Amino acid sequence: MELNLDLNRDIPVLDWESYLATRTERMESSAIRELLKITQNPEIISFAGGLPAPEFFPLREVEEACCYVTKKAGAEALQYSATEGYRPLKEFLAHSMHKYGVPANPENVLLTNGSQQALDLLGKIFIDPGQFVLTGRPTYLGAIQAWNAYQARFHTVNLDEQGMIVSELEHAYEKVIQDSGRPPAFIYVLPNFHNPAGTTLPQERREKVAEFATELDLPVVEDDPYGELRYEGEDIPPICSMIPERTIYLGTFSKTLAPGLRLGWIVCPEKLMSRFVQAKQGCDLHTGTFVQYVANDICQRGILKPHVKRLRERYRERRDTMLDAMAEFWPQGASWTRPHGGLFLWAKVPEHIDTLQFLKERAIKEKVAYVPGIHFYPNQDGGRHAMRLNFSYADPDTIVEGSRRLGKALKKGLSE
Repeated sequence: MELNLDLNRDIPVLDWESYLATRTERMESSAIRELLKITQNPEIISFAGGLPAPEFFPLREVEEACCYVTKKAGAEALQYSATEGYRPLKEFLAHSMHKYGVPANPENVLLTNGSQQALDLLGKIFIDPGQFVLTGRPTYLGAIQAWNAYQARFHTVNLDEQGMIVSELEHAYEKVIQDSGRPPAFIYVLPNFHNPAGTTLPQERREKVAEFATELDLPVVEDDPYGELRYEGEDIPPICSMIPERTIYLGTFSKTLAPGLRLGWIVCPEKLMSRFVQAKQGCDLHTGTFVQYVANDICQRGILKPHVKRLRERYRERRDTMLDAMAEFWPQGASWTRPHGGLFLWAKVPEHIDTLQFLKERAIKEKVAYVPGIHFYPNQDGGRHAMRLNFSYADPDTIVEGSRRLGKALKKGLSE
């Protein structure tokens, strides 16, 4: 074919959309990331992001670790490294997780760029187009976003004040078989201080999940980004301690150290590790060497444990402040969870109020923001009268003022 292209004349603009893969049709921007653009206005009090409090970041310790790593490790810390992750850090994590019952060892731990990358790798490895994932409703927005890119479908079970209603799993499984003719890719569970619901799955329900997965030969993905941020009650054994051979466990430093490090991890059966390594190599070859060395130095020097203890004290205070302020300022007919840990609580308002519309038309005008509940429903079939509120980011005085503003707007909305 002979081409006669005159580069001096106007060239038609390429229709890029016609070249995109069909999977991009289901890719959407994160509702929370979009909300954060709005809340850049310093006058707006934001309960929207799942942000740790920046004033508690261990800045001096990170600076010292950076200097130490640069001096002691030098070029090695700036070089390419193993996909699986820096072994001394994996050893530390494995030892730390043992106290919670997680069956980890350096051979079955993979370091990732945040636990969000772990969710993406799960989609890449386990989800075929049109395949179902079993999860709760509501569930974590980041998981929905990650797996939509792999054209997943979702079948959900309800949550109550104790988390996922496990007794509904059997019916959900049967419906998945009926609709697709194949089992779901896995069951996705957030047992500790659920995002967004703030619930904690009791031990008997965790055991039921383990029994159900074993009986039907299903994998379980146990996402635990908040497990160390417990403010009351006793730690509950993780699901992976009951069925380690069929559970993939996810953890992160984002909520305990700093999210900007982008360090998370996967614990999986060793026979799966090569698959995760291959999938990760196609993404980024390996997690940043330097940040792994820095995190390891902080951990090995014994800084992390007392730091997390301080976080628990501060975040407990902020949780209690928000609960008290909502009780004082919010209207009758509203209800909310009382989380035992984590960063969020889940609030429901009377059906007269659509929280998505209410955010745009009233809450922002009162200079306060939250995440509407609909974004946490994979099929957007619920959450119209619910919202997620974060209590970790704002200081206590700001939490009181933001709760007052939101209560004022809700009362106005109910009176009309």
